[in-house]
Amino acid sequence: MVVDFLKFIEFEKRYSKHTLLSYKTDLSQFSDFLQQEFQLDSPQDASYSIIRSWIVKLAENSITPKSINRKIASLRSYYKFLLRTEKISKDPMLKIRAPKVKKTLPVFVEEDKLINLLDDGLEDGVFENNFNGNRDRLIIELLYGTGIRLSELIEAKDKDLNFYDGTIKVLGKGNKERIIPMNTTLIKKLKEYINQKKTALLDNLTDYLIVTNEGDKTYPMFIYRTVRKYLDMTTTIEKRSPHVLRHSFATHLLNKGADLNAIKDLLGHTSLAATQVYTHNSLDKLKAIFNQAHPKS
Repeated sequence: MVVDFLKFIEFEKRYSKHTLLSYKTDLSQFSDFLQQEFQLDSPQDASYSIIRSWIVKLAENSITPKSINRKIASLRSYYKFLLRTEKISKDPMLKIRAPKVKKTLPVFVEEDKLINLLDDGLEDGVFENNFNGNRDRLIIELLYGTGIRLSELIEAKDKDLNFYDGTIKVLGKGNKERIIPMNTTLIKKLKEYINQKKTALLDNLTDYLIVTNEGDKTYPMFIYRTVRKYLDMTTTIEKRSPHVLRHSFATHLLNKGADLNAIKDLLGHTSLAATQVYTHNSLDKLKAIFNQAHPKS
């Protein structure tokens, strides 16, 4: 039934490849545990107490609460599928409680540092004055200028750009499409990049927007290395990943007075609670405005 479940979330729920791999890994690990500890051949036969013993073992092996919660989410989806297909009559996950995860504030790069990198990076020699350098700068510009996720950037294609409306279409979590506006500077750089891509990579056959030096579709580590390379020159914050640019996008918008619901839609969040975490990063900004404007401050 695990195979049937994976087919269900791939073809009917249309989950991303990343999510599909995570579910497959979690269920495989759980199946191995059942076989080794209880000689059970299928997760379908597991009870509440058995599932709880696996969660306890994960915690004893120093698996983080965040990772445990993801595995619990995988099992919840699996057993809901078994209920729906009438393979089981009772959901063993009903009484399972997820461990609490310590909330951490999103890390972001200061606005002036990112602006200086993108505006002066070419003149300062940070970005090479060739196709690869322009591509690298565009990666930073897109992640920071639109707030898209790493996976959304990798999967974006030339046809997803609408220069007439000044927007980019991306496919987010759960295969939900959203349209994101782009600023005029980003639009100009995208046009230049696409024209350069056509001439610099004459044998390029892929229709993906961002490509490697050889003209192939990019991959996560390629984007990670690119972002890390330039953020190393820009900031001293410990985390220097593509997601930090997404955090920076949201935080800087909020600091400029953008509506929280609008930021939620731009980021593709399903819940406002996921977006509200950025209000904590803007607290210092709000205090400064209060101290400057309030007559009693």
